[in-house]
Amino acid sequence: MIHDPTNYLTAGVPLDKANRVMVLVHGRGSSAQDILSLVPHLDAPDMAFIAPQATDGTWYPYSFLQPTERNEPGLSSGLMVLAMLRARLQADFNLKTPQMYWLGFSQGACLTLEFAARNPAVYGGIFGLSGGLIGPDGTPRTYEGALTGTPAVLACSDVDSHIPKARVLETAAVYERMGAIVQTKLYPNGGHTINEDELSLVNTVLSN
Repeated sequence: MIHDPTNYLTAGVPLDKANRVMVLVHGRGSSAQDILSLVPHLDAPDMAFIAPQATDGTWYPYSFLQPTERNEPGLSSGLMVLAMLRARLQADFNLKTPQMYWLGFSQGACLTLEFAARNPAVYGGIFGLSGGLIGPDGTPRTYEGALTGTPAVLACSDVDSHIPKARVLETAAVYERMGAIVQTKLYPNGGHTINEDELSLVNTVLSN
């Protein structure tokens, strides 16, 4: 599967008037429109929101824990969509990386977290809700560059059937090693969903 980087929806402040922007990345079987339903719950009246749409609602075909080559070309195409969005925000709207925020849920969280690790900078915030870095156990995490001072929120159920707790903790450790300021929250017996506490953690970062 190949994704179209021009297929996205926007909400909030128009991009050409925004002081900051959040890229929202939907999960498997979902849509840009669905992830934009979070916008009313986010306390950021000065923010533009942009949500890319995966082909057939799926960024890559198999679990994020599978060997990465099994998830190609969708995985690389999805990462390229995020890279092209970042480049467009910089070139067309003169937004700097500290003005950029990244939020993903489930498969979208995995894609977002992997993208930010591979393309590190000082971002406004990174929010991985029910996700983790991509690849099987033992994948080398030798990312080059730093996330110096970037606030990152990693939140997930401790019994999520898709996202092992160990991968969330590994991702937190990698992000801390790269210089991010990480908040990790594991919810006992929680569901595979976005809860109000997670949104409050996001809003705390947005208010700073």
